[in-house]
Amino acid sequence: MHNDKSLWAGLNRPDLDIEEADVAVFGIPFDGSVSFRAGASEAPDALRNITRTITPTTEFLESFEELKVKDMGNFENGPRDEIFKAVENATEKLVKAGTFFTMIGGDHSVTIPVLRGIDKALDEPFGIIHLDAHFDICDELGGDKLSHGCTERRALELENINGPENFFFIGIRSIEMDELHFIEGKDFSIINAHDFDKLGVPAVVDKVKQGMRNFNKIYLTVDIDCLDPAFAAGTGTPQFGGMTSRQLLNLLKGLFDLPIIGFDVVEVAPSLDPSLTSVFAARKIVTECWGHQWRKNKLGAL
Repeated sequence: MHNDKSLWAGLNRPDLDIEEADVAVFGIPFDGSVSFRAGASEAPDALRNITRTITPTTEFLESFEELKVKDMGNFENGPRDEIFKAVENATEKLVKAGTFFTMIGGDHSVTIPVLRGIDKALDEPFGIIHLDAHFDICDELGGDKLSHGCTERRALELENINGPENFFFIGIRSIEMDELHFIEGKDFSIINAHDFDKLGVPAVVDKVKQGMRNFNKIYLTVDIDCLDPAFAAGTGTPQFGGMTSRQLLNLLKGLFDLPIIGFDVVEVAPSLDPSLTSVFAARKIVTECWGHQWRKNKLGAL
């Protein structure tokens, strides 16, 4: 499927080298690390399937039709360790090539090898912005240290992650007891869902910019359950009281003022919602973020 040039609003150019692409995109249809409901493995292809009928435009009525997208296909088949190692190696190459990239999960465990690849490619600290209902900072969940609940705990073990100062958590409204004890007394930057709503998006963006000011490279991970289930019902562990779709889109626009080198959208589970709200939400997230990146590059070239 990834060779289909009609994908991604007709922008897919699968024959490009990664150095030639403005955006590389790949899927990791893996949900073997969930603690509750599966289904996220269906997301990469479900998302691709609904990109043929859209135009390469943003909600600001701008065209990014000149954007060169390379769909690298899916990383799948084989044991988890093999899939994760292949993702790690591919991400390292993308970062070293300076190619902006998008990963479509999969459960949130698939962000672990992406972060490992970034870490291997860089010789400087990098920042991580984590949009989620959950911290995903457990040491293990159900005996699994590579669970979708352990994503950022594993990131803390990376060479170019110095500590809590490398993270910014937004939208949190659920916590495991292990996580509660772990973060106590540590200086993590956290804006929970209640405070997000109280502060408003502009103030949140200002706080994130201040918190991430020391990093030249930042990775953005978007768990679809950062949205309230009213806006994205198809996800494995929904949590009441999340962001509205409007808040999330406004937040993403502000965050792309930062030096983001790539982002992902994870935990979209199409079969858990017949109306596919989460899949359509993911499509909007991806295309708007590509628009923000295109706009930034275009302005930088002037």
